[in-house]
Amino acid sequence: MGSVFGEVLTRHRTNAGISQEELALRADVDRTFVSRLERGIRQPTITTLFAIAQALDVQAADLVRETEHLLRRKSPAKKNSP
Repeated sequence: MGSVFGEVLTRHRTNAGISQEELALRADVDRTFVSRLERGIRQPTITTLFAIAQALDVQAADLVRETEHLLRRKSPAKKNSP
């Protein structure tokens, strides 16, 4: 799942036209942490998620919603067992 959030984060950051370093400065996190998030190595805390969303001028819920949507598209549908 981490790499899926990383895809969403990378897309929003590049759409905003900012570097990892700029996002890190705006969100008050280390640049290497942003890199690790984008590569799926780390996951944000809820507090960091809010800070990143604010830095990107998006709603945190939108980041989560997009991650969930992408994750569902990438995961095979599970069949209900009796």
